[in-house]
Order: sequence, then structure tokens, then C-alpha cells
Amino acid sequence: MSSTAIPRAANVKLVLASQSPARLALLRNAGFAPEAIVSGVDEDAVDAQSPAMLALMLAQAKARTVARRVEPGALVVGCDSVLDLDGEPYGKPSDAQDAIGRWKAMRGREGILVTGHCLIDTRSGRGDDASAKDSDWREVTRAAATLVRFAHISDAEIDAYVATGEPLHVAGAFTLDGYGASFVESIGGDPSNVIGLSLPLLRVMLGELGIAVADLWKTHPKG
Repeated sequence: MSSTAIPRAANVKLVLASQSPARLALLRNAGFAPEAIVSGVDEDAVDAQSPAMLALMLAQAKARTVARRVEPGALVVGCDSVLDLDGEPYGKPSDAQDAIGRWKAMRGREGILVTGHCLIDTRSGRGDDASAKDSDWREVTRAAATLVRFAHISDAEIDAYVATGEPLHVAGAFTLDGYGASFVESIGGDPSNVIGLSLPLLRVMLGELGIAVADLWKTHPKG
């Protein structure tokens, strides 16, 4: 057994392997103080047999890429969201026309927003030992799915929404924390998952690594 103790979770840095301002805001509002590092993973280069598998593979690729860059001892969480519509995966639209086409296909229907999560504990049981390798990491990978019911919106509403630029930067060409919320009639499941990171699932994943979610709180959630 190693004589070097694993650092207390309260003293461990949480790193978000994402450029998503929505995910960063979600974690901050929930009491965390993460550092955000963009992975640079080429999402178009990853292929999978299902939307859920694609989300998981991308989340894992992002988390592992960033985990290799951070100082030993950090917790790294990577996420990727995909809209499953009739079994087809929809990430970010390629351009405005793509976003318009998607919304015309989505309106009045239901889709499943799948978010893959990968949590890596780089502490590896050896404290700040800089010699720790990838194989020493502890890693948990899970996916969360939320049913989304889209309103039957008009062509004019679709054009106005796409003109805001918001749908070009989010999976499925919509989000719950911006203009797109007006066009989502209801959801079945965790709303934070639709925003890009399931907070209840993150708590469970932390627990699997022996970490209490409250130990990572740096700020008090807004009341």
C-alpha cells in the first residue's frame, strides 16, 4: 500500500473539459468552482453505432485529453450531448440552413437528449506524484437521457431563433437556458442534462469514486 495518502476531495481541483459556457455556469450555480479547459477533440472524427455511444465516446475523449494536460491530482469531467431523433444523432448544426432544416424536422415531435459523462480522478492513489500514468487513473463513464417535447413552431419562429445564432452552438440546435426554452413544451427527466451536464448523475459518479459532492462545493448555490 502506498504511504502517500490521496488528497482530501475538498482540496482537489475540479476541471471541466469543455468550452461550453452553459456547463460552466451550471456547475458554478451548483456551488462548484471548476477550471474550464478546452480539449480540442475533433468531434467529426468520432463515429459510433448509436447516439448514446457517440456521446459517451466523445465525453471520454475530451476528459482523457484534458486529464493528460492538468497537474496531477485533479478531477476532470468531460461531457458531450447529442440529440437522438429517430435513432439518428444530432450534434451542433453545421450552419444556419442546417439548423433551420433540423427545427423543421423536430417541431411538434419528441427527441431524446443524451449526454455522455466521463469523470477521471488523476490522483491515482499517489497524491501529487508526477509519475502517475493514464493507467493509474480511476475513471467512471455514464450517460443520461432526457425526453424533450418540441413545440409546433412556425417557419417565422424558426428563422427568428436561428438568426440569434444560439442554435449553431448547441447540440440538437436548442437549449433550455436561452432563447430555445420558448420552443420546448416539456421534458421528461433531468433538466440539467439538457443544459449539458446532469448534476444528479455527477453526484452518483463522484460517489463511485468515494467522493461526496458537498466536499467539492466552493461557493453557496444561489437561493
